[in-house]
Amino acid sequence: MTDSDTHRLELATFAGGCFWCMEPVFRLQKGVKDVVVGYAGGTRKDPSYAEVSAGKTGHREAAQISFDPSITPYRRLLKIFWHNIDPTDSGGQFADRGTQYKTAIFFHSEEQQRDAERSREELQKTGIFDQTIATEILPFVSFFPAEDEHQSYYRKNPAHYESYHEGSGRAEYVRSMWGSAATVEKSEPVPLPTDEELKKILTPLQYEVTQACGTEPPFQNEYWNEHRAGLYVDRISGRPLFRSIDKFDSGTGWPSFTKPINDELKELEDRELGMRRTEVRSRTSDAHLGHVFPDGPGHEGLRYCINSASLRFIPLEDLENEGYGEYSRMLR
Repeated sequence: MTDSDTHRLELATFAGGCFWCMEPVFRLQKGVKDVVVGYAGGTRKDPSYAEVSAGKTGHREAAQISFDPSITPYRRLLKIFWHNIDPTDSGGQFADRGTQYKTAIFFHSEEQQRDAERSREELQKTGIFDQTIATEILPFVSFFPAEDEHQSYYRKNPAHYESYHEGSGRAEYVRSMWGSAATVEKSEPVPLPTDEELKKILTPLQYEVTQACGTEPPFQNEYWNEHRAGLYVDRISGRPLFRSIDKFDSGTGWPSFTKPINDELKELEDRELGMRRTEVRSRTSDAHLGHVFPDGPGHEGLRYCINSASLRFIPLEDLENEGYGEYSRMLR
């Protein structure tokens, strides 16, 4: 990151209940450079998770976002925040009760305070909620990063995270209240090419694979033997899909990964070729990517067998110039 990049960045701090759930909703937003989870609003210096979760320090679990306001304005972050909490709950969030889980917006400037107060008023006036919005808007005083095991918890412990996210009631609440709007707010809409444009920008093989569920030859494709550090993105939408550190040699002749980088994949039942398989497609572009099988070496035991024709590989050293600089730290 250059000095000019650093000068453009601002901070936003939100308490939205369990901080595990608040990190991913901001992490993939374009213009967000980093998200750190920790503790805000209390009096004790450098508290521990055990102290905060016991409600002994006055802190609230929070997420602090470093962002470029020229790409993503603060009001957009506010909208994401409102779409991922229950702002009428004055006693915590979902299954988590206590002051440490109460929601709050900690403003870093008078402008942020004005934007936060205006957005809260606008949300109340929509009539979506029968109750008064309870989320407080408070001046930022201090923030203490949580222990390493809590940073990017959704990636380190995906099974437990998903179980908690659903079991706490948060996921269902967000779906019932906002539907796809909550997901849309995670990233800017991607303008997709028309079918005629795809035929011009894709090779015949790339078009056959992505648009007609074709399969490229094993051991004769672009990335099956690629070993450099970098990011694999959807060839059509540009959305990040896989990391090089999750790639392994499956011996099949196609790029294989133990897990995706985010929730950009969707799975469909595939009964072609007289067998029952699980097809993997891109949520954004709906491009066919490949299949997922339950014979992988990773923690989840999965093997994402993906066609090179559906992917574009961006080496680590090119991520910044290509607009994916925020993913560099995830590849080391």
